[in-house]
Formats: sequence, C-alpha cells, structure tokens
Amino acid sequence: MDMLELDYIASRLEALEETIIFVLIERIQFMLNPSCYLPGKSGFNGKNAESLFSMRLKAQEEMDARFGRFLTPEERPVNRELPPSERKLQVSPRGLNIVDYDLVNLSGEIAGAYLQLLPRICTEGDDGQYGSSIERDVICIQALARRVHFASFYVAESKYRMNPESYDLLIREGKTEDIGAQLTRPEVEARILDRVRTKSQRLQEISDFSLRRVLDPEAVTALYRDVIIPLTKEGEVRYMMTRSTRPLPD
Repeated sequence: MDMLELDYIASRLEALEETIIFVLIERIQFMLNPSCYLPGKSGFNGKNAESLFSMRLKAQEEMDARFGRFLTPEERPVNRELPPSERKLQVSPRGLNIVDYDLVNLSGEIAGAYLQLLPRICTEGDDGQYGSSIERDVICIQALARRVHFASFYVAESKYRMNPESYDLLIREGKTEDIGAQLTRPEVEARILDRVRTKSQRLQEISDFSLRRVLDPEAVTALYRDVIIPLTKEGEVRYMMTRSTRPLPD
C-alpha cells in the first residue's frame, strides 16, 4: 500500500464521506441543547470559564494523547499542551516531509465551523441530553479533522512529487495563491459535492421519519463546499509552505 498513491488517497477520502454523514445523523437525533456551549453552564464547580462541550473535548483529547492518537499525521487535536503519549507505538512510514504535523493543524477552525453548523441541522430547543450531544460533537469534530488533514498532508505531498520543480519555484517566491490554484481540480470538487449530496439522500431512504430526524443533504453539501474543501486546500498550501527541503527519516 502506497500512502501517496492518489487513487488510494481518493478511496480513503471517499470512505470518510460516509463516516461524516453517519456521525452527523447521530448528532441531530438530539436537540441543539445550547446550554452545552455556554461558559459557566457545565455543572462542574469552579469551571465558570468553560463550557460542558469544551471540557468534554479537552478530556477526550487528553486521553487520546496518552494513547498516542496524535502521533498519526491526520489526527490533529483542537487543544494544545496535551500530555505526551504513554504508549510505545511503531508508526508506519508515511512518506511526508514535515518536521511538525501541527504546522498544518486546522482543527480549531474545523471545530468552530462545526459549531456554526449545529443550529442549521439540529432541532432548536433543550431535551436535557447534554452528555449524548457533546459526545457526538467530539466524534463529529474528530471525523471532520481526520478528513481535512488526511487530504492536506497526503494529497499535497503526492502532488508535490508529481511536479517538484514547479512547486519549489512557487514555494520559494511565497506565492500561496498560485500554489492553491495549481492544487485545485474544479471537476474533482464538483464530483465530491454531487457524491455527498447523493449519499446523504440514499443513506436515509429507508429511515422511518417518524422515529428519526433526517439530515438535510444540502447541509452536508454546504459543509463540504464551504468548510471541508476550502480548509483542505488551506492545509495543502500550509504543508507546501512548511515542507522540508531535505528528506526526513520516517
């Protein structure tokens, strides 16, 4: 398996589309529950500056860090200053050429965009299911971050290797807009949008709408068009601009 083969990368990204759709469907089975996102409403004594959501996300990322999750390039945390991994892991060679994966960390932007999406896809109101809601929130954000960063790292490195002279010139001259334009494939983006719209419809066709809240396919399409694709492109450009000029050991 070649991690930098574009067909392999595309297949991984396509599989993640279904993951993202499924986890969003699970989140919208609960109401918006806005209290989860308000500082001082967590129910924890002495935590007036934090929301229940931010506490749950940080706790999850602290545990994940100890288990070594963030040793993998595409798994980027929202929070910084996390504990080191307590597991001895042998991470397989990735073929990337960057000294610090967090130079391409867009998880904060992803989390912010996700929270802005919630009022569009969730029913307004409060059903008291705070724990279930924020648990799904964390799962959704991690799935979105995995998708954006997987493409940011591996698509960028793969395309660089196809045309290193051209990219090296643009990198030296700091032409980030030109790098973004060279990375862009409008026809590929159009296919992605059509596919996620169709998947969102078909994956819910057999649902009993009297029992399950339905995820609007246009909301998923907009998420990809306005958030996932632009942030992926930004991540690819960041990778190019911070890519080491010398090969690094895997």
